[in-house]
Amino acid sequence: MKNVLLLTVVVGTLALSGCAVAPNSSNVYQSRQTMGEQSVRMGVVESIRNVVIDNGQSGVGTLGGAALGGLAGSTIGQGNGSIAAAIGGAIAGGVIGQHVEQNMNSKPGLEITVKLDNGALTAITQAADEQFNVGDRVRLLSNGRTTRVTH
Repeated sequence: MKNVLLLTVVVGTLALSGCAVAPNSSNVYQSRQTMGEQSVRMGVVESIRNVVIDNGQSGVGTLGGAALGGLAGSTIGQGNGSIAAAIGGAIAGGVIGQHVEQNMNSKPGLEITVKLDNGALTAITQAADEQFNVGDRVRLLSNGRTTRVTH
């Protein structure tokens, strides 16, 4: 019964942690970003480079994986064998959980270098959720803190 309760708590925690992730996209505006003026600069795409955007790790994957691995390992054997299996399961589960969280928190991005109409070069990194090609005429929208490239 304790194992079922622990499993329920861990799975619930992992499920709820997915709800806290805010969309990070050049096509998504958070409510605090609306109704504010943005400066617009025009330019042409000079180059595009694929990158990975890493949103970091909270540790939930490692902890959740370790808890589930330890729980699963504790059901193997008896006495010291069960303890050893629980420890091994916790270590393996933690490593697997860390990799799962890392993969979930990383997404494809683009480093877009733009030659502005005034001749200056600038580069912006953003989510790869819009297709750009070298030579595209683009707009750079900036609020003084962040800049995004759009068509």
